[in-house]
Amino acid sequence: MNRRSRFISIVALAISFAWAYWDTIRELVATWEREPDYSHGFLVVPFALGFLWVRRSDLPRISPAPNAWGIGLIVVSVVFRWVGLRYAFDSFDGYSMIIWLSGAVLLVGGRQLFFWTMPAVLFLFFMVPLPFQVERLLSVPLQRVATALSCFSLQCLGQPAFAEGTTILLGTHELHVEQACSGMRIFVGAFALAFAYLIASRRELWEQALLLCCVVPIALVANASRITITGLLYRYATDSEVAQKFNHDSAGWVMILIAATLFALTQRYLMCLVRQVEVMRLDDLVTRNRVDA
Repeated sequence: MNRRSRFISIVALAISFAWAYWDTIRELVATWEREPDYSHGFLVVPFALGFLWVRRSDLPRISPAPNAWGIGLIVVSVVFRWVGLRYAFDSFDGYSMIIWLSGAVLLVGGRQLFFWTMPAVLFLFFMVPLPFQVERLLSVPLQRVATALSCFSLQCLGQPAFAEGTTILLGTHELHVEQACSGMRIFVGAFALAFAYLIASRRELWEQALLLCCVVPIALVANASRITITGLLYRYATDSEVAQKFNHDSAGWVMILIAATLFALTQRYLMCLVRQVEVMRLDDLVTRNRVDA
């Protein structure tokens, strides 16, 4: 396929994508604006483009070669979308869009370009809300864990905190850990943050595995810290609106900062745990010994 044919194919695919998924994109943007748990969706596409920029050094070694298997992926995306519409799985519509993009890349650019773009394409899954059934299944146990950890933290700080279900009795105040406070937002954000770091840093496989294992405890600590700070504000702030404002406006940013700090400390620990060994050739070592002598 020459450049002109490839350009025409890309334009045709872009028009087809816009026509097929314009309503889906609008619905995703509306969800990001409406649901605080998925407000990070606005950052997903810029980050995905940033990953492609970070990996640009590998691009000159890629020889575009159209692959017919891309048509198969596009067909899979159509089937995926039909299942979502047929059984009211709204998230499947967004997932099918990402599968369609993967198929288009494979169809036009071939296997090498497909694998080069795959980390960025996979990152796009973070912009699609989880299916309601999955979100509900995860939120309930997360509420209980968040309540227990936050209550324990407040007790360690000398506060009269007691947990009843998903409610923390804190002196004369009742701190309700609702579904919105379960930590689903920080879990999705923490996984996205870890995924972004793994793509950008290209660390060893064992380091990547350890960092992914740290996502769950880091997310739990970040969410418990938010609830603990909110409880302390209710106890000591002269105006209860300060605590409410923090919980609804600033808490999300605080959790992300805490999670990012914990990820950085984890990475720093791994760097101290395993030190780089300088590899020297034998003739270099002999030459150095002669100079020292």
